[in-house]
Amino acid sequence: MDSMRIASKEESFSLLPSTPFLGRGRRRRTMASASLLRFSPIPTSKMLSKFHLVTSLSPPLSLSFNPLSSSRRSPKSTVTRMSYNPTPATDRLISAVAYTLPFFNSLQYGRFLFTQYPSLGLLFEPLVPLLSLYRSVPYASFVAFFGLYLGVVRNPSFSQYVRFNSMQAVTLDVLLVVPLLLARIFNPGRSGFGFKLMVWGHNAVFVFSCFCFVYGLVSCVLGKTPYLPFVADAAGRQI
Repeated sequence: MDSMRIASKEESFSLLPSTPFLGRGRRRRTMASASLLRFSPIPTSKMLSKFHLVTSLSPPLSLSFNPLSSSRRSPKSTVTRMSYNPTPATDRLISAVAYTLPFFNSLQYGRFLFTQYPSLGLLFEPLVPLLSLYRSVPYASFVAFFGLYLGVVRNPSFSQYVRFNSMQAVTLDVLLVVPLLLARIFNPGRSGFGFKLMVWGHNAVFVFSCFCFVYGLVSCVLGKTPYLPFVADAAGRQI
C-alpha cells in the first residue's frame, strides 16, 4: 500500500505543468526588450556623420586650472619724471631788491605809529643807514621807479619771474601815492574826525606795505612767486 501511494505521488508531480511557468518569464523578458528596442532610435549614417563633424569643429576643453597664473600679473613699470627748475640766484636777488622801493616810500605812513609806540622804531633802526642814503639822492624815488619799470619790466632779456616781481613792486609804489593825494585834496586838518580817519588810513597803509615787503622778500629768497593782494592781477595784465 505504501509503495503504491509513493508511486501515485511521483506520477502526480510528474504531471504538473512546469513548462508554462518558465515560458511566461521568458515571454515577459522578450517583450520588455522588444519594447525598449522599439523606442530607442537606431543611429543612421547621416547622424553619425553630423556627430563626427560637430566633434571635429568644437575645440577641446582644457580642464587645467592654475590659480597662480591668474592672480600674478606682471606689474607695469611706470617711470615718472620730475622736472625741477630752480630760480637762479640773480633773479631772486633782483626781485627781492625791487620790493624795497615801495617799502622805503611807505615809511612816511608809519609816523603816527612810531609816535604812539616808540619801541616799534627799534625794529627799523638797522634800516636807517639805507634810508639816509636813499633820501640823500635827489629824486631818488622817481629815478628808482622809472629805472625799475623801463630797465627791468620792459626789458625782455630778464626772465618772467624778475619782470613780474618788479611789476608788482612798481604797481604797489603807484598805489601808495593815492593816500597822499587824498590827504592833500580833502585837507583833514590837525584835529577832528577827519584827522582820526587820516591816521587810521595811514596806519593801515603802513601795515599793508610792511606785510607786502616781508611776504615778497621771503618768497623771492625761497625762489617762489609772491602774489600780493590787490596788486598781482594788475601787475599780471601789464606783462
